[in-house]
Amino acid sequence: MDFIAEGFVQAFRLLVSLDPETFSAILATLKVSSYSMAASLIVGVPLGFLLGYARFKGRKQIRLIVDTLLSLPTVFVGLVVYAFLSNRGPFGEWGLLFTLPGIAIGQAILALPIVIALTATAVESIDDHLRLTLISLGAGRKQLFLTSLWEVRYGVLAAAVTAYGRVMTEVGISMMVGGNIKWHTRTITTAIALETNKGLFGMGVALGLVLLFIAFFVNVSVSFLRKR
Repeated sequence: MDFIAEGFVQAFRLLVSLDPETFSAILATLKVSSYSMAASLIVGVPLGFLLGYARFKGRKQIRLIVDTLLSLPTVFVGLVVYAFLSNRGPFGEWGLLFTLPGIAIGQAILALPIVIALTATAVESIDDHLRLTLISLGAGRKQLFLTSLWEVRYGVLAAAVTAYGRVMTEVGISMMVGGNIKWHTRTITTAIALETNKGLFGMGVALGLVLLFIAFFVNVSVSFLRKR
């Protein structure tokens, strides 16, 4: 048990001393998760709203596919993105392999089904009388969309938080697409896996504590927004 206590002590020292290697992984994680979440929310919220609000042929089949993709393995996403971004892939000339934007693409694909499915579920719970009331008041399509979206804002927040948690804790995409390059594409999760395997338990604990802090901060922020 002594090595666990020593690991926590070393983790505290690394965080207090602002260890460059530790904070390099933290910064890379914050950057790539911000990119991926921005992309998944911009694309996923409108698609989720459409899936939950509109009634069209094939809707149930599309919903089934989206729900199935909720359990999409990260290593499979990493494999597919790697194949497309490698030199032999169709987008190899873009030079995105082993870069933070490349990781962000994979993580956005991972988060997108979560945002779409949970947004659609929230929209489906809207009172049926809301649409009729808005139309009777002369609301246009844009007003219908914005008002309905405002009604399900907590559901959208829940979708964003859930997707963010999946993105922050994934390893497969970051390892395969990013290459776990020190000072460049090494994220918190890949650094924890690598350093723990090397026997550097302290850095692993330090980065794990940072993950917990980020999760706590996100949940506190969501709680504050709900009260507002």
